Amino acid sequence: MEVDTGNSCFIEKLPVERYASTRETKKPLETNKSPAAFVNHAAIAWHESRRKWVGEASRKSERTPKDPIISALGSPSEKSSIVRDMVVSGSLDLYCTVEDNLTVRNSCRGGLVAMHLENTKISVLPSRFATKQAEKLIQELNLFPKESDNIVDRDPFQTDDEGSRIVEKRFSFPNLANSSVTIEDLGHHAGYYKIKHSHAARLFYFFFESRGSKDDPVVIWLSGGPGCSSELALFYENGPFSISKNLSLVPNEYGWDKVSNLIYVDQPTGTGFSYSSDRRDLCHTEACVSDDLYDFIQAFFEEHPELVKNDFYITGESYAGHYIPAFAARVHKGNKGKEGTHINLKGFAIGNGLTDPKIQYPAYTDYALDMGLISNSTHDRINKLIPVCEVAVNLCGTDGKVSCLAAYFVCNSIFTAVRASAGVDINHYDIRKKCEGRLCYDFSDMEKMLNLRSVKKALGVEDIEFVSCSTTVYQAMLVDWMRNSEVGIPTLLEDGIKLLVYAGEYDLICNWLGNSRWVQAMEWKGQKEFVASIEVPFEVNGTEAGLLRSHGPLSFLKVHDAGHMVPMDQPKAALEMLKRWTRGTLSQQTTEPENLVASI
Repeated sequence: MEVDTGNSCFIEKLPVERYASTRETKKPLETNKSPAAFVNHAAIAWHESRRKWVGEASRKSERTPKDPIISALGSPSEKSSIVRDMVVSGSLDLYCTVEDNLTVRNSCRGGLVAMHLENTKISVLPSRFATKQAEKLIQELNLFPKESDNIVDRDPFQTDDEGSRIVEKRFSFPNLANSSVTIEDLGHHAGYYKIKHSHAARLFYFFFESRGSKDDPVVIWLSGGPGCSSELALFYENGPFSISKNLSLVPNEYGWDKVSNLIYVDQPTGTGFSYSSDRRDLCHTEACVSDDLYDFIQAFFEEHPELVKNDFYITGESYAGHYIPAFAARVHKGNKGKEGTHINLKGFAIGNGLTDPKIQYPAYTDYALDMGLISNSTHDRINKLIPVCEVAVNLCGTDGKVSCLAAYFVCNSIFTAVRASAGVDINHYDIRKKCEGRLCYDFSDMEKMLNLRSVKKALGVEDIEFVSCSTTVYQAMLVDWMRNSEVGIPTLLEDGIKLLVYAGEYDLICNWLGNSRWVQAMEWKGQKEFVASIEVPFEVNGTEAGLLRSHGPLSFLKVHDAGHMVPMDQPKAALEMLKRWTRGTLSQQTTEPENLVASI
């Protein structure tokens, strides 16, 4: 789950329904988009989840050291500088009193939840205190860094032509190292799609024709975040280029465009170069995300009818473990319902994804213990958080937005506690490394390059500022975070659509153990046979690159010597994985002899 660790601690103006302070009626009040409303309501949601877990125990007993949250995180003196609790309360609030009201916010390191031990009492104010005063308080606490998003004041590409919803151009990067190649020879495209049912949303995308055959499958890549641009994968993982220190582009000999017609989309709206002039276009659910992507891919195939007959695969990583199953299900539904162009969906692949939080979050402590990141005693202490996390996730599945926010805060305290115990400098995307920069890696060259005037002109994006990960999109999707995205997968498998789940062994945040557990726990007609299947080596050029378990349309691959971003850490193995999987030979033990050096 890629996150902007520099900006994701910004608790943006998230639209949540507010309720009257009575447990019986829960009468909806006005929608309040102020940070104050979010802070107080998050506290209520978190508190309600705790209450339902501990039963009808008194508030006093909840505050004793037996409280699962306090017991797991330790006493204040045991906490590191980033593990604190903050309490913000109005002194006249009876329902969520000064003593009880607890809020949590995103950590500026890791993008998840950090607890805070700061008690801020607001005198002579009820819980819904004046917005301006609340915002001033929050600003003084420095919880909100500068916002970066692509919700623009006006649509720079507004047109009266409703007949054309996709605008695409061939292009060549001006900083391409081999500048002698013509634009026509490159077969590189960039474009905008005006989302069909939106108010003013435009999705930006790259399309790279296959360096092999025009009959190669069409592969779409979705990065996670939520809100992180797919250009992260394009330039650092599996695209045609890599970025050198002087911001020039050099060929990537293991780019996935060697064996596929490759699409990268900035989505949901507000991610990367995608934008809208209307905040109503922000997505909060997978239904919204998948509908937008389905409309896009329909328009793409209308623009490229020569590719309609090709096989189609959906791929991605991290929070795309939510996007990908939802998008695959939407395409399958469209095909069954004979909506628009039939899309030749053959499979979908999730790399180090977050798909089933209820199963994956409890795996944090076991993975950390197995990898020597925490002690047995710390493992047992943090595990006291798991029951309340599981209850909170169950409530998310039935109660809607508020309970889903509560589940996000409660369950991410598991990750926060593990990370604090393992060391604040650990790179949670690759535990072999130190965390450096906002995303634990230095991706600044990409932002510099994509914001060059010459590059923007070549791409046709002009005034849009590129940001790697959008705070606004991240916050908008918080209500979706803890939802189970595995639910639609069994139907896809049973209808013959392939699924590959792969995971680098050194990733903590979406670790292989949690992914393996949800894949094995998934109920479908081939479950028993899959669980009983034997792991076999996944070999590339005679070297074991991972361990593979397969049955029928389902495969799980644990990739050796890789972290969260497998194509970045093991580019050759990742390309071979894609090639064999799309050709139906994933368990093949040897690599076909071929010239792996790319020529652009």
